Order: sequence, then structure tokens, then C-alpha cells
Amino acid sequence: MKKMPRLLVWLLPLASGLLFVAIWYGVRLVTGLQSWILPTPLEIIAAAWRERQALLAAVGHTAVGAAGGFLLAAVVGFGTALLLGLSRALRSSLYPWLLVLQMTPVIVLTPIISLWAGPGLPGIITITWLISYFPIVANLTQGLLSTDRNHVALFRMYNASRFQELRRLRVPAAMPYYLAGLRIAATLAPIGAIFGEYMVGNSSGGTGGLGYLVYSYNTQIKIPALFATALTSCLLGFSFVAVVAWLNWAVLHKWHDSFERNDH
Repeated sequence: MKKMPRLLVWLLPLASGLLFVAIWYGVRLVTGLQSWILPTPLEIIAAAWRERQALLAAVGHTAVGAAGGFLLAAVVGFGTALLLGLSRALRSSLYPWLLVLQMTPVIVLTPIISLWAGPGLPGIITITWLISYFPIVANLTQGLLSTDRNHVALFRMYNASRFQELRRLRVPAAMPYYLAGLRIAATLAPIGAIFGEYMVGNSSGGTGGLGYLVYSYNTQIKIPALFATALTSCLLGFSFVAVVAWLNWAVLHKWHDSFERNDH
């Protein structure tokens, strides 16, 4: 396949975005909906400017909770996947229970998390960790198990220990899978933090995050401000994904095929 021109890569999303905004304005014009039901993009931007101080303070607190849960998931998920990839017995014993944990709705666990971890930041980080943890474990475990069999046979032919095989072969080969899991977790972490703030957060001392603003604007029927909060949440999510994308480039661009092919 021919490589898409760089200018076209930028123009296509811009064109689709402009089309979406035009449809938005068209729906508003045809239906005659009021701004408290469907605000226009300009009304949302105006609301974001009016509420800029509250939004900036809130996004900072949400970012702390999201980053804490994401980093905890990245570290614990990495260690868990190493255990699962190292031992078939451990994998058979623990992986089904990880699936049970993943399939249990977080909203059901929220009262327990609030009781055990406490309200505020500890509870928010715990909820974010729960939401972000499984994609990392699943992706990295799959990567560890998908190592080229010929390379594995070569290591075993030279009597490499299990630890040497894991450290020098399986972990480097699984890095693209791990980074893919981190990218998924990066999109989920801000969502988890906002949900955690909504469920177990508090605004004492002016420490309410975006989840608190969602509750506050909703009860006050400030719908343009509510949309502005959603826009701020999206920007926070993009910043997390951008960091992981940079990390992906920094780790893989010198040797992985996904970057080497783009150079030709």
C-alpha cells in the first residue's frame, strides 16, 4: 500500500470534524432545540471560558488521580503478566480469577472500595487502577506467550535459564503488546478517575475534580458547562494517550517493524 501524504493525514480528520460541526448546527437549526438541551460548539467554548478557573483546577486534580491509577496499573500489571507468562500453573490458577475481577462492574465494588481505601484520592486511584489494570495484563501476557518459537528453541539449545529467556527474549519481544495495553489503559484512566470522583470523591478544600463538576453542573442544569467539562475530559485523555504514543516511539522506533516500514 502506498504511504498516505502527510498533508492528507491532517486534512482528512479536519474535514470530518468540520462536517460533524456542520451537522451539529444543522440539527440545532432544524429542531429548534434550546441551548440547555443541545448547546452549539460556540456556546460550549464560551462556557468553557467562563468556567476556566474551575475547569483548570478540576482537571489538575483529575489528572493526579488518573496518573496515580494508571502508573499503579502499569507496574502491577507488568509484574502480574510476568508471573503468568513464567508459569503455566500460575496462569491456569490466576487468569480465570482476573477475568472474574474484570467482568465485575466497578460500580458494584465502589462501596467496598470507599470502605477499604477511603473516600477522596485513595478511592479514586483504586477505581482507576481497577479499570486500567486488565488490558495491560492481558496484552503483555499474550505478548510473552507469542514469542517466536524458533528464538525460544535457540535459547533453550544454549541452555539459557528460564529467567534469562524471560529477560532477554520474551520481555523485549512483548514490548509492543505491553505498550498497546498501556495505550488502552491511557484512554481508560481519565474515565476511571472521573467516575471515581463522581462516586467516592469529595470537594472538601476545593479539591473536587471533573467528576465533581459533572455532578455540580448537572444539578444546576448548566448544560453548556457540562459539555465543556466533557471537552476538558477529552483533552485530558488525549494528553495521556500522547504520552504513551511518545513512549511507544521512544522504545520501538529503532528496531520494531511498525516504525521501520514507515521509513521506506
